[in-house]
Amino acid sequence: MKRILFFCFLVPFIGFSQIPTGYYDGTSALTGYSLKSKLHYIISKNTISWHYSDLQNFYNQTDIDKYYDYDASNTTFLLDMYSNNPTGTTAYHYTNAQIIGSANAEGLGWNREHMMPQSTFNSNYPMYSDLFFVIPTDARINQLRSNYPYGMSGTTNYWLFTNGSKINKNGTPNSGYTGRVYEPVNEFKGDIARSLLYFAVRYEGKLNSFNFYNGTSAANDTSPLDGTEEKAFEDWYIAMLQQWNTQDPVSQREIDRNNAVFNIQKNRNPFIDHPEWVNLIWSQSPVTSAPQVASNLVSSKTSAYFVNLTWTPSVDSNVIGYKIYQNGIFVDYSKTNSIVIDHLTPSTTYNYTVKAYNNNYMESADSNLLSVTTLNSDIFASDLMITKYLEGSSDNKALEITNKTGHPVNLNKYRLNIQYYSGTNYYFPAPFELDGTVGNNETFVVLNPKSNFSCITPDQARFVTDAPQITYDGSNYVELKYLNTTVESIGTTGVNNFSILGNVSLYRLPSVLQPTKTFDLSEWKAFPSNYCQNVGVLGVSNGNTQTENAFSIYPNPVVGNTLVVNGSQLESIQNVSVIDLAGKLILQEILPFKNKNTIDVHLLKTGVYILQLDGQTVKFIKK
Repeated sequence: MKRILFFCFLVPFIGFSQIPTGYYDGTSALTGYSLKSKLHYIISKNTISWHYSDLQNFYNQTDIDKYYDYDASNTTFLLDMYSNNPTGTTAYHYTNAQIIGSANAEGLGWNREHMMPQSTFNSNYPMYSDLFFVIPTDARINQLRSNYPYGMSGTTNYWLFTNGSKINKNGTPNSGYTGRVYEPVNEFKGDIARSLLYFAVRYEGKLNSFNFYNGTSAANDTSPLDGTEEKAFEDWYIAMLQQWNTQDPVSQREIDRNNAVFNIQKNRNPFIDHPEWVNLIWSQSPVTSAPQVASNLVSSKTSAYFVNLTWTPSVDSNVIGYKIYQNGIFVDYSKTNSIVIDHLTPSTTYNYTVKAYNNNYMESADSNLLSVTTLNSDIFASDLMITKYLEGSSDNKALEITNKTGHPVNLNKYRLNIQYYSGTNYYFPAPFELDGTVGNNETFVVLNPKSNFSCITPDQARFVTDAPQITYDGSNYVELKYLNTTVESIGTTGVNNFSILGNVSLYRLPSVLQPTKTFDLSEWKAFPSNYCQNVGVLGVSNGNTQTENAFSIYPNPVVGNTLVVNGSQLESIQNVSVIDLAGKLILQEILPFKNKNTIDVHLLKTGVYILQLDGQTVKFIKK
C-alpha cells in the first residue's frame, strides 16, 4: 500500500482552526486541577451519547485510514492502532463491515475496544459508547489485551503482534504493579495517552465510583485509576502518559478525528487541541505538609431531607478540596467551602466533620464536630421527580425531570434504567448515568437524538442519548435511580406495560409534590402519542399553559414593573419563583406575601415567563 506521510511541523495548527469560537472560554488563567475541572465542565456540556451499536457506522467518519496504508482505489480501510505498522507493511486491513465478536488469531476481523476497560465503569452509558476512547481494533489483540493497562514492556514477553506491539510484564520500575501491560508502537503512544487523559477529565465526579485498586493486591491491580477525582491515575501511570504525550506529538490524524468526533458527539478532546495542558494540569509540585484545619462548620439550612453545610476554609493556599464525613464515614467532597448533603431521613440526628486536602492528598485534622437534627417535615420534595414521559412514533422519546428539593442536586449518582424482555425473561441492560448539577426549581430533559418533536430539539435538552433507556416503546418499565435505590418509576416491573404506556404521553399533575417509587397512573394526565408542549418548562406539568389556581394575577401582560397577585391565604405561600421558558430560575422570594401582594418584575426582559407559587403555576408575559 502507498503510505502518505504528513509532516506536522510544517502545519502544526492546521486543524485547530476548527475549534468553535469560545469553546475553551474561561481557561486562559487556570492551571492545575482548576483547569482540569473547567475542562470537565466544557466537554461534558450538551454532548450526545450514542448507542454502542451506532459506533460501527460512525467509524466510517472517524477512523478511515488516510494517513498510513492509503490507496486511492480503496478508501474504506479502518485505522487500527493495535495492528497498523506505520514504518513498514501492515499485515492485514479491515473495512467497516468486518466486525466480529471474537477471534483465535490476528487478521480475522475487528471489534470495539474500550481503551479504559468497560469493567472500569460496569459498561454503563455514556462511558460505554464514548468515541474518544472506544476505537476499532483487531479482535484477537483486543481479547488478549483484556483488562491490562497500557505500559512499557519489561523483559518477560507473553505476546508479540504483527506490527510490533506487545504484551509483556510491566517494565516500569517502582510502580507497585508487576502484572502484564500492553505496549503500543511508538507512533500511537501519544494518541492513546491523550485519549486516557480525556477520560480522566470527561468523567471527573464519577472516578471515585469506578472500579479501582481497593487495597487487596497492588501488584495485580490492573486498574491505573487511584480513586481520586483530580489526579485520577496512579503516579507511575501519569508519568508515563505525560512522557508519551511529549514523545509522540499530536498528528494530523488526531486533529481530523477530533473534529469528526465533535461533529458526532458535540464535544472535543482538549489535549488534542492543547497538548500543553497535560503538563499544565499534572506537573504540579507536591506539597509536603498537611493543610491547616477548616473551621466554623455550621448548617446554613436544615430540611427534613438535607442539610446545607458551610465552613470557614483553610488558610492553606495548597488546598484543592474538602472531604465531608457523616457520622465518621466519608460521604462526599467539595471544591468550595459549602456542600449540600441530601437523602437524609426526617427527625434524625447526624454528626458532621470536614477535612481539607491538598494536591498531594494529605488531609488536615477534623474541623469542629457539628450535630444536626433534620426536620420532621417541610415543603420540599424528598428527591427529583419525573414530570413528563413522552412516548411517540419511531425515536420520539423524552423524559423531563424536575428538582423541587429546595437545593441544587448533584446528578453524578443518578441513573436511568429500562427493563427489556428477552423472550424468556425480563432484564435490565447497563444504565445511563447522569452528571453535573441541577439547581433548585429547575427542570431538564433527556432526549433521544433521533427524535423529531415539535417542541424541543437536541440543542435544548440537557441530556441527549440513544442509550437503551431512551429507546422505550411503551411496553418497557423505566425508572430513575439514586445509586441502587429507585426514586421514580414509569410502569411496572416484570410485565408488558403497553396497555398503559403504549402510544401515550404522560404529564405529571401539579398536585403531586413528592416522587413515587411505585407507579400510580392517577398522578398523571394522559395525552396522545407524540404530544409535546411545554417540555422543559418548570411547573407546567399537565400540558396546559395555565392550571386551575387558587390565585389570580394582573395585569397580564405586565406593562410596568409590578405584578399583582390575588388569592386566599397568600400569606401562607412559602416560595415564589419566576422561571423562563428554558427552565432557568430568574427570580425567587421566600415568604413573599408576608406584608404585600405584589412581585417586583422590573429586572425581567420582554418575554414569556412561568410564575410558580409553591406547587401552582401560571404563565405570564412581560412587555
